[in-house]
Amino acid sequence: MNTQSDMPDTARRDGHPTGKPDRRTGDVVIADGVDEEPVVSNQRIYRGWRVWLISLVATCYALFHVVSLNLFPIETWTFRIIHIVGALTLGFLLFAGATFVKTDAGTRPVDRLLHWAGLALMVPAAFALYQAGTFQVQIDNGAVWNGIDPAIRHAETYLYGIPLLAAAGAAVGLSWFHRRPPGAVNTIDIALILCALATALYLIAIYNTPIRQATGTTFAPIGISFAATAGTLLIIELTRRVAGLALVVITAVFLTYVFVGPYIPIGVLSFDGVSWQRFFSQVYTDAGILGPTTAVSSTYIILFIIFAAFLQVSKVGDYFVNFAFAAAGRARGGPAKVAIFASGLMGMINGTSAGNVVATGSLTIPLMKKIGYPPRSAGAIEAAASTGGQIMPPIMGAGAFIMAEITGIPYTEIAVAALIPAVLYFGSIFFMVDFEARRLGMRGMRDDELPKLAALARHVYLFLPIIILITALFMGYSVIRAGTLATAAAAVVSWLSPHRMGPRAIYRALDTAGVMSVQIIAVCACAGVIVGVISLTGVGARFSSLLLGLAENSQLVALFFAMCISILLGMGMPTTAAYAVAASVVAPGLIQLGIEPLTAHFFVFYYAVVSAITPPVALASYAAAGISGANPMGTSVTSFKVGLAAFIVPFMFFYNPALLSAGEWHEIVRALVTASIGVCLLSGAVQGYFLTGRQTVVRRIALGLAAMFLIEGGILSDVIGVGLALGTLLVGRVGRRMRSGAQ
Repeated sequence: MNTQSDMPDTARRDGHPTGKPDRRTGDVVIADGVDEEPVVSNQRIYRGWRVWLISLVATCYALFHVVSLNLFPIETWTFRIIHIVGALTLGFLLFAGATFVKTDAGTRPVDRLLHWAGLALMVPAAFALYQAGTFQVQIDNGAVWNGIDPAIRHAETYLYGIPLLAAAGAAVGLSWFHRRPPGAVNTIDIALILCALATALYLIAIYNTPIRQATGTTFAPIGISFAATAGTLLIIELTRRVAGLALVVITAVFLTYVFVGPYIPIGVLSFDGVSWQRFFSQVYTDAGILGPTTAVSSTYIILFIIFAAFLQVSKVGDYFVNFAFAAAGRARGGPAKVAIFASGLMGMINGTSAGNVVATGSLTIPLMKKIGYPPRSAGAIEAAASTGGQIMPPIMGAGAFIMAEITGIPYTEIAVAALIPAVLYFGSIFFMVDFEARRLGMRGMRDDELPKLAALARHVYLFLPIIILITALFMGYSVIRAGTLATAAAAVVSWLSPHRMGPRAIYRALDTAGVMSVQIIAVCACAGVIVGVISLTGVGARFSSLLLGLAENSQLVALFFAMCISILLGMGMPTTAAYAVAASVVAPGLIQLGIEPLTAHFFVFYYAVVSAITPPVALASYAAAGISGANPMGTSVTSFKVGLAAFIVPFMFFYNPALLSAGEWHEIVRALVTASIGVCLLSGAVQGYFLTGRQTVVRRIALGLAAMFLIEGGILSDVIGVGLALGTLLVGRVGRRMRSGAQ
């Protein structure tokens, strides 16, 4: 879970930057506590009965999804509405809208006034909830609901809509200023929860009638527009609390465009316009908030969050990091290489780049600094590696699930296609790290500082849940069934380890999953608002036409513009939202140019991911800088350099589809080998150090050119690249011998 700036607070983590003995085995343990979910700056810390109440709500919320997805399916729209309202309820209970005050600081007069204002707002919110229930009873008793009947319209407007919208708007506005101690209940947030429940109850009642077909028309009941407006406002407010202002600002811009678009003189942006009632009667349907993003968050994402929570409670994350230290810690620049492996492993169970930085960076960054890496480089390496966790199969963060939902391409095919690009990305970072370690003359960690690989090998069965997940997917099981089997396997496997999962541990895992899911669900729902604006105004199609016009039928130019737009859209936004927006705005134009849908979507997905390390707004780099103590902007620039391959790999698989595992096996193998050599040469060119030692400017340019030829993928270009690389190595070797002879 992330803070308002998407950078978790590491002060409460229990990770240890140096090895310590395990009391059970006597072996050195590096990682202890990386599985713990960090407490963020605006997260409430309850005591006593409140803890049990929140825990029960979170557990029931997670369990509801497991049961609904596997045993007792619920009507689709109803299921998604409950999915969102559950996240809103948990979110407003857990995350404050303003900074906390110290418990002993006393209560300001304005906060006492706001407390009473919250109590007052609970009245119209509760009244709206009561009216929604009344409407449900009337519909169940056979009332014919429509948007034309004056009596129904009057009741929906004055008894439901206005009280709901007034309570929600006032509560959101006041919540920005109401400061309370971390463990205190906020009456304004209780009013927001009542508004969320009133919205959900009304929409469920209406959408289970034939009037659901009238959304977006003049026949839609006005209550839908009131409910959707209030619901959208609540989603945006929760997104502000858990993911910061970036996505909120972009959403506000898109919503503003709905009503000012008809007055914009620019042809590509101008459209006929739409009324408030008509727009909001449709945005809270599968054309917007209940569309692809929520479809994915309510199925695949929530299920894999539960899977991740089971892995956390069984301490598999600690095992992953300790295994990475044991395997790579002795190598030159060991902690940096550990960061690569650990971030790739943790990335499979961690949904955000910044969260991945905190999980492994609190351990690896201090150790990198200890062996000689400058603070800026230490933070940059961790940021680049953690960002790569979002593109590592089989889970790949939430973006891959959305890609499968949007494109209709099977998830297993997406996971296979992602494998080689992920290998190239992490391989490039490995070479960057190794060459820098050679240039600085670094050592690895000593044996007495590391866990024993032999001891860890005895617990290698902890990888079984991941193996079962992959196997089930490729055996043809659905993603939901595979995820459920993997989750059950995590509980079963834990009985072979010191961290056995009994009923209490399973309860804790479900509780953890419920809390972990709030941010990603809020982000997906908020992204759904943007997707709704794009689809309902037609701006996406017009933007694709603009992209085609700028490119003038040149795919390369179109790809360059697509790269820039995807990065700009992703700056400051979580990966899921960034990809969802880019996929709606950019990908259709690329597909119209004749680019394969899988390639087009992978292209924008990659740049949505690497926006986390792209200056000037690089959230993963900023999180790493907070741990390393380096300048955030300097860290982001360095992480951009370390992760440079990620900015080239998408062009690689565009020109050479074999890198997406498309083609004959020998073509795929050749593409992998030559591209791997290419990223190695590119790393040497960037770092100014290669196999023959430090490189002159001319040799760095030659290495860079050789890398580009090998990356291009053709046989002739491969031959030229190999020849240029060998020539550069030969010149470097001769130069080194001459320098040695002169000495």
